Amino acid sequence: MDGLIELTDAGCDVQSAETFRRIERAIAFLRDNRHAQPALPELAAYLGLSASQTQRLFSRWAGISPKRFLQFLTVEYAKSRMRETGDLLGLALDSGLSGPGRLHDLFVNMEAMSPGEFKQAAAGADIRYGFGDSPFGQALVAFTARGICHLSFVAEGDESAALQALTSTWSQANWIEDTSASGQLLKRIFAAGQPPNGNLSLWVSGTNFQIQVWRAMLQIPSAGLLSYRQLADLLGMPKAARAVGSAVARNPVAFLIPCHRVLRESGEFGIYHWGRERKMAMCGWESAVEELAINDRGRPGGAGTRA
Repeated sequence: MDGLIELTDAGCDVQSAETFRRIERAIAFLRDNRHAQPALPELAAYLGLSASQTQRLFSRWAGISPKRFLQFLTVEYAKSRMRETGDLLGLALDSGLSGPGRLHDLFVNMEAMSPGEFKQAAAGADIRYGFGDSPFGQALVAFTARGICHLSFVAEGDESAALQALTSTWSQANWIEDTSASGQLLKRIFAAGQPPNGNLSLWVSGTNFQIQVWRAMLQIPSAGLLSYRQLADLLGMPKAARAVGSAVARNPVAFLIPCHRVLRESGEFGIYHWGRERKMAMCGWESAVEELAINDRGRPGGAGTRA
């Protein structure tokens, strides 16, 4: 890319599609060149930014340096995190507790029904929708009075196709564009390191098995990671890892039902419906948020939340 891109604080909105496009390109470059361990000037040159601009880009988006962010994306870190999360969930279940994801479960309530029941209930129902920014690019959210029924990420220029695919799912519903309410909802969903003000309700449809898998994923804490096999073990179905993977892929509400926290047993991030770099970005971002919260709690007067 010729020349340096102008990157001021005002031009580095952490919830903008342009910011995430830069982060996405950076992650792809770091992943493809991980064995060479590129230094900051090399990454900056690839992005068409100065070294200080690249440092500021990551600092504002994730709160940490590009070098630290890359450490959260290594296979070694992923394997360690999967062991920790698996042990934590196992201990909680052995103690009769609902798991360390209980805090998440408290503010994400999921009402689920079969596809046929959902289709009948959605007939004539008002479903509001809208596109908006998130830390991971443009998102499409849809919701009713009973809860959020859809959340996905949209590639630039794919808005019409994404909306058509969504509305065709429940063709008998009344679709109402509501950009303002959608934008406010997305801000609540992606509040870094903080639960939304008030509960978020999900209204989804799936097979009994899919619903089991989605409920299990709600137990994975923020910044936690599990393999597909570990998730199958959590469900008491140790031989069903492949079927669990298929159910994970059918998740209708991205991020809130955290399918991005399920990785290959090797520690590789694997395929993600909305792009591997986006999955890596989510996991790294959540690890950064957790680290910042832990550091903040250790400071005198620290509140444990991200600035």
